[in-house]
Amino acid sequence: MMNRFKGKEIQALLTKEQIEKRVKELGAEITHAYRDIKDPLILVGVLKGSVLFMADLCRAIDMPIELEFMGVSSYGEATKSSGAVQITLDLTRPIENRHVLFVEDIVDTGLTAKYLYGNMRTREPASLRLCSLLEKPSKSKGEVKVDFLGFTIPDEFVIGYGLDLAGVYRNLPYVGVLGSDV
Repeated sequence: MMNRFKGKEIQALLTKEQIEKRVKELGAEITHAYRDIKDPLILVGVLKGSVLFMADLCRAIDMPIELEFMGVSSYGEATKSSGAVQITLDLTRPIENRHVLFVEDIVDTGLTAKYLYGNMRTREPASLRLCSLLEKPSKSKGEVKVDFLGFTIPDEFVIGYGLDLAGVYRNLPYVGVLGSDV
């Protein structure tokens, strides 16, 4: 499927319907995995890219949850990760002895996820797992495991459904690859 947005051609990689179906499946998987916990599950969305995914995912989870957000940046205005992770917003509540699922839009090299794991483990949660809409295994440094994965994608720079290029294209209802000017 080819679309145009802001004067650019965009080749759809994952349709809105494919994403909706997989998010419902992930919600069921997460509900099952955490079925025996007593306290609400804490979802920690990694800003800004995870917002759309997390909003849909939390409605697909059939159990009590709490929402938290953490802002991190490793891209800036670029299309490749700088490798340096910067916290731009921290959690507002402690997660000690709580079950935590952090929600990412994409695991590219895995460096951001590795950093978050290390940071959150120091806060002593009861458990810590990762859910990501997308993963690029060809770029992975192999140091982090995605526990709940939406889609494996090729090594392409993707936009839409929360993913951006310099802050633009997040509002596309699908995941696409940016093409040339129209």
